[in-house]
Amino acid sequence: MLRTHTCGELNINSLGQTVTLCGWVQKSRDLGGTTFIDIRDRFGLTQLILNADTDAELREKARSLGREFVIKVTGKVLERTSKNPKIPTGDIEIAVEELDILNAAKIPPFLIEDETDGGEELRAKYRYLDLRRNPIRQNLMLRHRMGQEVRKYLDAQGFIEVETPVLIKSTPEGARDFVVPSRMNPGEFYALPQSPQTFKQLLMVSGFDRYFQIVKCFRDEDLRADRQPEFTQIDCELSFVEQEDILNIFEGLTRHLFSVVKGITLDTFPRMQYSDAMRLYGSDKPDVRFGMQFVELNDVVKGKNFAIFDNAELVVGINAKGCAGYTRKQVDELTDWLKRPQIGASGLVYCRYNTDGTLKSSVDKFYNEDELTNWAAAFEAEAGDLMLVLAGPADKVRKQLNELRLEMGGRLGLRDKDKFAPLWVVDFPLLEWDEENGRYHAMHHPFTSPKPEDIALLDTEPGSVRANAYDLVINGTEIGGGSIRIHEKTLQSLMFKHLGFSAEEAQKQFGFLLDAFEFGAPPHGGIAFGFDRLCSIFAGLDSIRDVIAFPKNNSGRDVMIDSPSTIAPEQMKELNIATTN
Repeated sequence: MLRTHTCGELNINSLGQTVTLCGWVQKSRDLGGTTFIDIRDRFGLTQLILNADTDAELREKARSLGREFVIKVTGKVLERTSKNPKIPTGDIEIAVEELDILNAAKIPPFLIEDETDGGEELRAKYRYLDLRRNPIRQNLMLRHRMGQEVRKYLDAQGFIEVETPVLIKSTPEGARDFVVPSRMNPGEFYALPQSPQTFKQLLMVSGFDRYFQIVKCFRDEDLRADRQPEFTQIDCELSFVEQEDILNIFEGLTRHLFSVVKGITLDTFPRMQYSDAMRLYGSDKPDVRFGMQFVELNDVVKGKNFAIFDNAELVVGINAKGCAGYTRKQVDELTDWLKRPQIGASGLVYCRYNTDGTLKSSVDKFYNEDELTNWAAAFEAEAGDLMLVLAGPADKVRKQLNELRLEMGGRLGLRDKDKFAPLWVVDFPLLEWDEENGRYHAMHHPFTSPKPEDIALLDTEPGSVRANAYDLVINGTEIGGGSIRIHEKTLQSLMFKHLGFSAEEAQKQFGFLLDAFEFGAPPHGGIAFGFDRLCSIFAGLDSIRDVIAFPKNNSGRDVMIDSPSTIAPEQMKELNIATTN
């Protein structure tokens, strides 16, 4: 080893030892005839001291060092006269006796410090430098710890880690596939897996009973803060289980991670029906750190000659506690925020419950104070509250009000990143209607089992069929989702039929799975956690990018290595493919 210690382990008990450290120059400073240098590695930072009176030549060599030079130093551990209680090595310093420059460094394009001056695109281009910064490194160390604890917990529960293929078959359901041309099979393509779904089900047919894998998955979809084209799942499948068994095991995993990694003890996770989540929060991933549940007002506000309410399928609102003091300018700004194309609301109606007990609304022309009192009763509003109301098509207006609720929760400081509110959302619809294509799609995937008592409805009311499906939600983010699977060929074929597959198409796409079900497939189910999202919540981040070592940007590009990129004409010819532009 080039070093005897790391830059983060020496302390007052090391006094008098001669040690060798290696690392990067964080900064240096001259004070009279003395030079101080901070040397850094991933374990911490140690102060070096060089004195002109002791070794003037060595001190001059040290003064030539720039930021991020890689150096090796040998010296004696001394007690610092001016201690730094903020770092573990703050009681000591190294009186340098030998200094080797292992590699010089150009001036970095941004400061390698916790608070940097580098913009996001610049830091992405030099990601290897950004990774030297404490916050990013700590995120990745957190991710490592969580991965180790996941494996430890699942191993103790009898799970076997099995790797599944990366080059698989493209299927039409779900998001777009990334495809890979096959040189050995001209005109044919592999797909990169969006999940190992069919393989983990086949492992259950194989009798493995409990499988898991921390696995890379790929989806060619538009990106946002919590999406990347390649992402990591904790992927799991179990045989001979019911829904409650899976919820208990993976609630246990989540509670284990919070306990061991964050020192937080969580209570039993509440369960919420999908229908209640949509009715009360307008979202299948409600943030229940705060209240502000939806209040439906059709029975209260209709029939007063206010056409916007009278003609609406749904009139619904939220009570923003303590916000009656919002000025007209603030309410107008909120209205403009709702009208943005991303949300698309046509307007906002408000009613103030003033601190003097009076009620004042933006629709006083249509509603007198007695009628507004009925509004306040429906909202359970008190003096000082602000009622915010939207109207329109039910599904659309619930989604809009969900955005408003989250925005108000943020403005009122109710979305505390240090507070964690997990819950299970259960009993999703099995199918959802696709207006554009005029057919049903699987809300989760085609292998999700319907509730046994709802199977008869597949032929008569397919939209009313509930799935044996469940999602784990923490702080308004979907962390994981899964279902009890179909394990019988007859029911799986019926499911494909309702999804618009002909018998021939189903056999072509999924014949291997249908055939496997004829060889004694056990009842089984599973779940997949978004590992990147889970890590970002533990790290208190809004974006998953900074818990991934080398993420892509919003255009799906890696600007550090300039990927994706064109390939040589010879490669294109070898693969029997051509571009059209």
